[in-house]
Amino acid sequence: MEYAPYQEAAEKFPDIPLADFKQAVQLVMPEGAVYQGAEAVFRALACAPGCGAGLWLYRRLPGFRPASEAAYRVVARHRAFFSRLTRLFWGASSAASSSLLTRWIFLRMLGVIYLVAFVSLGIQALGLYGQNGVLPIADFLGRVAERYGPERFYFLPSLFWLNASNAALQFVWIAGAALSVLLIAGVAPAAALIGTWVCYLSYLSVGQDFLSFQWDILLVETGFLAIFLAPLQIKPGLAREAPPSKTVVWLFRLLLFRLMFMSGAVKLLSGDPTWRSLTALLYHYQTQPLPTWIGWFAQQLPVWFQRISVFVMFSIELAVPFFLFAPRRLRNAACMVLIALQILILLTGNYCFFNWLAIALCLMAMDDGIFSKGNSAGFPGRPWPRWVIGTVAFVVMIDSAAVFMLRLDIAPAVARPLYRAISIVEPFRIANSYGLFAVMTTSRLEIEIEGSNDGVEWRPYEFKYKPGDLAARPGFVAPHQPRLDWQMWFAALGSYQQNPWFMQLCRRLLEGSPDVLALLKSNPFPAAPPKYLRAEQFDYYFTDIAEWRRSGHWWRREPRGSYCPVLSLKD
Repeated sequence: MEYAPYQEAAEKFPDIPLADFKQAVQLVMPEGAVYQGAEAVFRALACAPGCGAGLWLYRRLPGFRPASEAAYRVVARHRAFFSRLTRLFWGASSAASSSLLTRWIFLRMLGVIYLVAFVSLGIQALGLYGQNGVLPIADFLGRVAERYGPERFYFLPSLFWLNASNAALQFVWIAGAALSVLLIAGVAPAAALIGTWVCYLSYLSVGQDFLSFQWDILLVETGFLAIFLAPLQIKPGLAREAPPSKTVVWLFRLLLFRLMFMSGAVKLLSGDPTWRSLTALLYHYQTQPLPTWIGWFAQQLPVWFQRISVFVMFSIELAVPFFLFAPRRLRNAACMVLIALQILILLTGNYCFFNWLAIALCLMAMDDGIFSKGNSAGFPGRPWPRWVIGTVAFVVMIDSAAVFMLRLDIAPAVARPLYRAISIVEPFRIANSYGLFAVMTTSRLEIEIEGSNDGVEWRPYEFKYKPGDLAARPGFVAPHQPRLDWQMWFAALGSYQQNPWFMQLCRRLLEGSPDVLALLKSNPFPAAPPKYLRAEQFDYYFTDIAEWRRSGHWWRREPRGSYCPVLSLKD
């Protein structure tokens, strides 16, 4: 395709009236056919692979032809204005920027996040899922096998069907960590991503209460899409990689949109009065599962500032995601705003690798222009087959639409059949529902587990990270997630009858399981496990600045009675 101003080209094509040249762009085909205006634009674009949608609509969609020609005439009459508008939204160059460098950075960030996730889970695996753990995977799979036939392998896809021993629990997370290192090093990234996805999905499918968090399913969904983003070479490099599929890049933007928009929408749709009155942050910092010391200081901010903060948060989560589909500069600006929000969240609370994964998705929503002025064309290497990308895009789009509509209660009569039609992929978690803190907790109950040998003197079990000691400063633990500490927060929201895993925890403490005790900060009965166990509840509050300066305490607490009856092994 050759381009030239009409002042130079008009002499070469005397059959085209000069007035036509002045009025609209002219496309002269090799066989002599001439097209002008919007049709010329769409036909020129259609010469590039994957850019024929405009011409298809121009030819077949009623009303599209006159509308596009009218729009073209408006632009043609105000070229200077639209030229400035283009530079404002796209930058100095309106040429499409590649995503080669962006992909390079994203895949390595994802590798680091995978590595952290596997190591964090792995060092807790025996205490949570081992043969003497709180929720042994072998026992769980045995119960499933008693009730279900061969379909159980499909509905719970997991390598642990092959072996659920303690050695297998260790092998899977170590294998996942090793594959994560390969991804960071850029060695066989597609194969490494397939392996990490299988390993993490194996834990997620059978992880029960301790793997029921939104960042776990977000990691699996992101990891699945990343498989089709990755170059297929064994040892790719920026100068040797095939450009990433534009379709997959758009799927990542769609994932980020769903994640952020749903996070804001569910808060309003829940009907929770604290969100609607903009007072949720008056409670959030001290009632979130694992606050930080910065969260303590944020709690001290005045009410008017907290209300404005909630309003800003809603503005970001509900409005900014739409700019992910805007021209380059607006999209990049939107991503920077979303990254700033994630940084504020990770400074005030410990949400393991969630915020870092969200930041990685924001970077993937940008393009190379954010890092470099130059555009990398990429090497025409071996990309994923178009039929593979097309199939993945179709399934993900349908699944995402169904989940999105059901979560936000949009046209449920359409969404339910759509979801049933695509439910065949549900066990693989390739499209999920998101939205943290749809209902704000306004009080913080903490459970303290105590042991005794005589029923008179009781000694508490201390946890590593959750609030206990009033003078202990809330710390930073993310991106590691202490899953037992987190689950204790959820247990306090209900009763022990609603949390059967809690009774299993008590049983293991009465048995003196070393794997479970390793999850705690200290063992008050090092010689032998206690004969009795009980759980007491307390209401925890952040202290104010005056009390903190006077006593050095970050917390104060009030007793709220017994959480469960006194237990012994015979119970």
